[in-house]
Amino acid sequence: MYRKILILRFSSIGDLVLTTPVIRCLKKQMNAEIHLLTKDSYKTVLLSNPYITKIWSFKNTVSDVFEELDKEDFDLIVDLHKNIRSYRISRLLKKKVIRFDKLNFQKWLVTVFKINVLPKKHLVDRYFDSLENLGIQNDGMGLDYFMNPVDKEYLNRLNLPNQYSVAVLGANHVTKQIPILKWREIINSINGPFVLVGGKDETEIAVQLQAEFPLKVISCVGTMSIAQSAAVINASSQVITPDTGMMHIAAALKKPMHVIWGNTIPDFGMYPYFGNQKAIVKNHEVFGLSCRPCSKLGYSSCPKKHFNCMMQHSLNPHTLEF
Repeated sequence: MYRKILILRFSSIGDLVLTTPVIRCLKKQMNAEIHLLTKDSYKTVLLSNPYITKIWSFKNTVSDVFEELDKEDFDLIVDLHKNIRSYRISRLLKKKVIRFDKLNFQKWLVTVFKINVLPKKHLVDRYFDSLENLGIQNDGMGLDYFMNPVDKEYLNRLNLPNQYSVAVLGANHVTKQIPILKWREIINSINGPFVLVGGKDETEIAVQLQAEFPLKVISCVGTMSIAQSAAVINASSQVITPDTGMMHIAAALKKPMHVIWGNTIPDFGMYPYFGNQKAIVKNHEVFGLSCRPCSKLGYSSCPKKHFNCMMQHSLNPHTLEF
């Protein structure tokens, strides 16, 4: 039995949220201390998670925290990141390590040659496969996201409508983002007000949409933290989002969701995850493109210059029904 476990997952928002079933089940089923090592810029994502004993973070390199981690004398390291840095820190700590298979070769096959031999299994379920020898079982409760009272109080100050849809404008890569032309279709197709969320990089598109739909669009873009955006999502009636971190937060909060897929595909195993919980989700994909998926992550612009994986979506009242 392990008394103190270190989980490695350095980034990003969605990836950290996807670790939460593992964190919860390790804590409940092993009654161990659960520690997490991540990048400093992402530590707030799981800061309120009650199953985590301590979050460790680094700004530059994992060496910044090695000495302190070494003093903790962990029994087990669960490497959910599996890259050079995670190998390095686990090697330096000299403890038993469990790693999962990221299936990078299979992802390369489907992006380069369009040969899809990826398992029909979510990333979270593959995490649990790697823990099989520990006797850890998936409890089926889906993802976790915990909000603190400060963020709930912030939401009250916004004075938003009683019912609204959330439009998630941002994503780490442009080829995952929903273009403004498609946002116009979405806003025209769904009744009721929209609240826009996103970072400062999405300010321009938010200003345009607010100007075009002054009676229907409320913008919170560039003004909120991750936790505050999550509070806005939690109070919404539904979420329209690309493949991005906020999609996973919305799944953790069990929100009805339309996911508009661009250059990535659900077969990568990172679609909205609900475990055994009831879900209302509709995935929208453009099928039949010889160039999709072009990357397991994304690009700053479409390599083919046409962006058909987004531009060929038909987002009308019929397709945006549940």
